[in-house]
Amino acid sequence: MDINKDLVAASATPLVLAILAEADSYGYAILKRVSELSGGRLEWSDGMLYPVLHRLERLGYVSGTWATSDVGRRRKYYRITQRGREQLDAQRRQWQTVDAALRNVWSVLAAHATPDLLPQEC
Repeated sequence: MDINKDLVAASATPLVLAILAEADSYGYAILKRVSELSGGRLEWSDGMLYPVLHRLERLGYVSGTWATSDVGRRRKYYRITQRGREQLDAQRRQWQTVDAALRNVWSVLAAHATPDLLPQEC
């Protein structure tokens, strides 16, 4: 299933902040984690992730530090800041509100659709 670009973009900030709230991480690992968390339905590219990380860094929601990994590769590791945690909490509440509203709408639509699915009496 293709997910609309606007929806992917809107969910990028809370997803990245939530992943970094679990643990410090770097680009490739964040991409893998997004795929894992979505059951493979969200496949982000480098070209999508790094602008998000740079924006979050500019906003003070994450901080980045260059370091050498255990295998000798230089990587930029990202860490969520206190400001980022506050933003994550705010976004979580907003998404929960949107999720609840959509669930209610789907439920109402399903209830109205059910009579259409029943056999018609003659």
